[in-house]
Amino acid sequence: MTEKSLCTHPDDQYLISHFKNEDSKHYAFNLLVKKYQQKVYWHIRKMVVDHNDTDDLTQEVFLKVWKNLSNFREDAALFTWLYRIATNESLNFLKKKRRRFMLPINDVTKELSKKIDNDPLIEGSDIERKLQKVLLTLPDRQRLVFNMKYFEDLPYKEIAKILEVTEGSLKASYHIAVKKIQQLLGNDLL
Repeated sequence: MTEKSLCTHPDDQYLISHFKNEDSKHYAFNLLVKKYQQKVYWHIRKMVVDHNDTDDLTQEVFLKVWKNLSNFREDAALFTWLYRIATNESLNFLKKKRRRFMLPINDVTKELSKKIDNDPLIEGSDIERKLQKVLLTLPDRQRLVFNMKYFEDLPYKEIAKILEVTEGSLKASYHIAVKKIQQLLGNDLL
């Protein structure tokens, strides 16, 4: 791979090694953000729905990456580590939101459903919007597993590493989510 192609499509090892070098730290971080920002944004967006909240959380994720990448042990892939941070930030945000506003899960679901209807950034047909609303009725972890498997097409092995759970529990969680969605939308959708 040439230096030019590394600049446009750097591999993770290149990013990590250049980040750990003080002279190229900022450059490597900019490349890392360019490579992963959109994936991280949409991963978070599927969980928190609101664009502004997602934007804030995406910035938080990359701030944590900036602070901790020098200590990254590389016992997992960089992608896995980033997704783990994004996942934890999303789940913590949703917990805080419920506690802060003392909202029961149904009220949070209604609030997020309204955002799906009113947000110009959420594109799609009526059936896609219905699916997004049905997903909001799932427990957060179950919705997360469904999103990662169905929308992002991540293998169970990768999801298991990100969430630090067994593949068997993921498969069960995904299966239960699919059954719930089929019940609410109809069997022919998934």
